[in-house]
Parts: sequence; structure tokens; C-alpha cells
Amino acid sequence: MSRRLRSAGLLRRRPRYYTIKIAVNLLLLAGGWAVFGILGRSWWQLLVAVFLAVMCTQTAFIGHDAGHGQITRSRRAGDLIGRIHGNLLTGLCYGWWTTKHNRHHAHPNQVGHDPDIVSKALTFTTDQAAARRPAGAWVARHQAWLFFPMLLLEGLNLHAAGVRAVLGRRRIKLRLTEAALLALHIAVYLTAVLVVLSPVQALAFVAVQQGLFGLYMGCSFAPNHKGMPILAQDERLDYLRGQVLTSRNIRGGWLTDFVLGGLNYQIEHHLFPSMPRPTLRRAQAPVRGFCAELGIPYTETGLLDSYGQVLGHLRAAGQPAGELGW
Repeated sequence: MSRRLRSAGLLRRRPRYYTIKIAVNLLLLAGGWAVFGILGRSWWQLLVAVFLAVMCTQTAFIGHDAGHGQITRSRRAGDLIGRIHGNLLTGLCYGWWTTKHNRHHAHPNQVGHDPDIVSKALTFTTDQAAARRPAGAWVARHQAWLFFPMLLLEGLNLHAAGVRAVLGRRRIKLRLTEAALLALHIAVYLTAVLVVLSPVQALAFVAVQQGLFGLYMGCSFAPNHKGMPILAQDERLDYLRGQVLTSRNIRGGWLTDFVLGGLNYQIEHHLFPSMPRPTLRRAQAPVRGFCAELGIPYTETGLLDSYGQVLGHLRAAGQPAGELGW
């Protein structure tokens, strides 16, 4: 399959696409902050907060692509793009995230290996739920209902995780650079909000912008693997099956591609992480056909249906906590 896609040119970098993508994204992001400065002390700023939440998520998607080497062959150039879009523009620690995300890609949905199914807030297996203390057990029991409200805090959680990473003992390449870019982002963001807005407006602006940023990020990543088979810690599958069986694609057209940042082609992305975003759609048919040849289930569903599957899985995973009578 790799030879087929390579011969079709689907693994070639798309510098023109990413040049335009990055330029337009930066213009829109700058435009949002320009409107913020022009409006001044106004409650219309909450609409600007919504727009900036969307643009910050789109900026994070570019950082994601850079981390996978989709934008350029040069690792140094890709990391520079990733740190600018991550640390500087969105306040997310690029070094921490790429390390965590690469571990996820190596072992998606595998207990003891995938950091994305380890959470202090949610449980993804019945064993995790059974091990919860009373307060955590209550959350696990109701996590399907709490899932989307909890995503409103995910943006702050990601920011905090990045700060902890650069201040902690984890090995992060160019730690001082990452720390400086994060500090610059936080300083400029808070200064702008506190200088331009009244204290109450500033609090509301941050709550809306950061809350919707976390919600958008969570709603983009959750459909990809949540509710798909979870592998035992010692379970061994070949690369193809390990990636395909634990991933879910989302149907849709160009708007879905834009809104989800190409993550709707999760199977193709996991099989070929460095494949540029705009060619993932073209890779779908040959990948689906190859899986059919080998009898490997290829999961694709609508966006709303995927959320239903995610919530169903969370409900089932949290039941053991309820059965304990807490």
C-alpha cells in the first residue's frame, strides 16, 4: 500500500498548499486581534472571543501537521513552524505535545502505552473506573453527561500541562526556547486582555475564548479513537491492524476537512503520519480497498454518530464505579 501511494505522489510535501494555508491563517488570526484592539471596552468582544477560539484551534492544527513532518522535509524547519504555532501563537508546549502525541501514534488505544487513554478526569476502561475513589467514581459514573462540559476546561488543561512540562524534569528539546515562547504568549495575551477590557469583561473574554478553544479541540480529537477497540497492555498486532482497528474516520466534504483539520481521515493519518493534509482524502479509496483485500474492518461514520459512540463508550466504561455503590 505504501508503494501504491508513493507512486501516486500522495506522500510528496505540498509547500504551496501550506504556504497559502499558513499565510491566510496568520492574516485571520491577526485580523481577529486587530478587531479586538479597535472595539475596546465592549461586550461585542465576546464574539471576537468566539472567532479567536476557532482561529487558535486552526493554528494548533498547523502545529500538529508540523509535528508530523507534513509541511517540510527539514525537521528543524518543521519544529520552528510547530513552536511558532504552538508555543507562541496558541500557548501550547510543542515539545511536550509532540512527545505525548508520538507515543499515542505508536500505540493507539493500548493500555499502558497510549497516554491519550490515561486521564485523571475520565475513565476509558472498566478497570480504570473500578480503581477510582468515591469522588472520582461519581465522575466516572456520570462522565458521559459531563464529557462536553468538561471539554470547556481542556484548553486551560493543555496550557497548564505545557507550563508544567517546561518547568519540570521532563526531557524537552530547546526547553529554554519553549519556555520563553510560552511566557511571551501568556504575557502578551493577559496584558492585552487586561489593558483593553474592564476586569469583568476580561474574565468573560478569557472564559469564552479558552472554553470554546478547549471544546473545539476536544470535539476534533475525540471522534478519532474514543469508542474504538482498546488493546490490552500485552496485546500484539501488526502495524496495519493496530492502526486501522483502533481508528475511526468521519464522513464529510471540504467543510468537514476544514473544521476537523484533516483529522477526519484518522485511519490514513495514522498509517502515514507524514502524509500532507490535502492528500489524505485521495488516499482514502486505496487504503479502504487495501483493507478490504485483507479483510480488515475499516470504520467510517458521520460526525454526530461518532459522538454517540464516544458517549456510549464512556457510559459503559464508567459503569463499574456505579456498581460499587458509591
